[in-house]
Amino acid sequence: MCLACEQSDMEMRWEMINIISLGKLPDGHTADDLRAMGLPVPGELFRETQADGSILIRQRSPQEIAALNNKSFECDSPK
Repeated sequence: MCLACEQSDMEMRWEMINIISLGKLPDGHTADDLRAMGLPVPGELFRETQADGSILIRQRSPQEIAALNNKSFECDSPK
């Protein structure tokens, strides 16, 4: 792959990671597509704002992901 193609591929992957960190699937892609590309799916990434205003994108640990998936539903509507 030439340097320009490699740069373009890296920029596309960064844009996809940015979208995924917002909890959305990139347009035209499925969770299986993301897994095939070695990317996380929505919910596995989160954004963290630092004191200086910069934003970090972090990946949840497998234990955090399992805990989120096993979370039971609780109705919060008034009775």
